[in-house]
Amino acid sequence: MSDARFEDGGDKPLRLKALDTHDLTVLSSLTQDAVFPASEMKWDRKARRFAVLINRFRWEDDANVKGARRQVERVQSVLSIEDVTAVQTQGVQAGDADMVLSLLAITFEAGLDGTGRIILTLSGDGAIGVDVEAVEVLLRDVTRPYIAPSRKVPKHD
Repeated sequence: MSDARFEDGGDKPLRLKALDTHDLTVLSSLTQDAVFPASEMKWDRKARRFAVLINRFRWEDDANVKGARRQVERVQSVLSIEDVTAVQTQGVQAGDADMVLSLLAITFEAGLDGTGRIILTLSGDGAIGVDVEAVEVLLRDVTRPYIAPSRKVPKHD
């Protein structure tokens, strides 16, 4: 029996969990340039969960990123953060269906005893701060990939 290879995943939906800052870096890279309407954010205080339905660029699709064989794709994914104690936003009107946000990065600022704040940095000086008791972030694709409306790979300086 041999070890699994990256290619073995093929075009299967992603289902990943981050339990530390190293894992969170991977999720951040996979969700970079995701877009979503502000109305797709939900904080369930009782369940202690913050979730957002994002349209993420499929960075893991190497052929598309290198502009090879077919159109570039996006996929709808749920990004959920567990053990949430508070949520704060800057430059974001939660529930505004017309406000489309673009996710640049996901980072973690450590607090005491494993607590801290997960920060979703948005383009245009926006941010979402999610206070947590521990790092537990899930990323799960919930639709089939679709051709990106822009038909372009996002570019950064």
